[in-house]
Amino acid sequence: MFLNFNDVPIFYETYGKGPAIVLLHGFLESSPMWESLIPKISEKNMVITVDFPGMGRSGVISEIHSMELMADVVISILEHLKIDSATFIGHSMGGYVVLAITEKYEKNVEKIVLLNSTSIGDSEEKKEIRNRAVRLVEKNRKAFIRMAIGNWAGENSRELFASEIENLKNQAYLFLIKGITAALKGMRDREDRTNVLTKFPGPKFMLLGEDDPIIPLQENIELAEKAGVDVKVIKGGHMSTIENKVALENFVQSVL
Repeated sequence: MFLNFNDVPIFYETYGKGPAIVLLHGFLESSPMWESLIPKISEKNMVITVDFPGMGRSGVISEIHSMELMADVVISILEHLKIDSATFIGHSMGGYVVLAITEKYEKNVEKIVLLNSTSIGDSEEKKEIRNRAVRLVEKNRKAFIRMAIGNWAGENSRELFASEIENLKNQAYLFLIKGITAALKGMRDREDRTNVLTKFPGPKFMLLGEDDPIIPLQENIELAEKAGVDVKVIKGGHMSTIENKVALENFVQSVL
């Protein structure tokens, strides 16, 4: 299904009936990443998946897809579906959007679930890495996608899940350059939302991979403890939906 947002088509799907669960994918990902998780959690819930602007089957809205803009997109879909509140589960960049939703639309948020994600904003060094990534995407999109996704898995997972990782790359090869760079700029410019996470009064959870090369483990364990977040550490790197499906499914079902 599509919803027009600022005259741009945004793709979303719904599954099942019951309390609303919104699944938000990460950078260079799209709705299919949730395929293994949806059947179980949609048995007793209404599950909504969204392709962020410039990813999957959704169009590009602007030069920069800020986390706030993507939050507005998600809430517009919920308003269209007449859903007042939901549990929001976000992987990586999707977690950044969950926190932007929480800051701007807290009344719509029942629970926060961050998968391989963090509330910490980019350092100046990381911002410059994002800028270099923008230039590389504009020069050679496929080379950037191969390198980026290839570095997400834990070292022990890269060979074991080679076919799944290759499939993820092939899906990302279809994304437009403008969509990829808009997301990179949005992540670069996002605010640190540790204060938002800390002050959120509802249930909040974090799943971390012990070998995640993107989200530092110990730093985020300490963050979770200070912010009052229930944290779970599982085997694998940054790609829990691929590297450790069983642990991910058990974790999500336990927090719903």
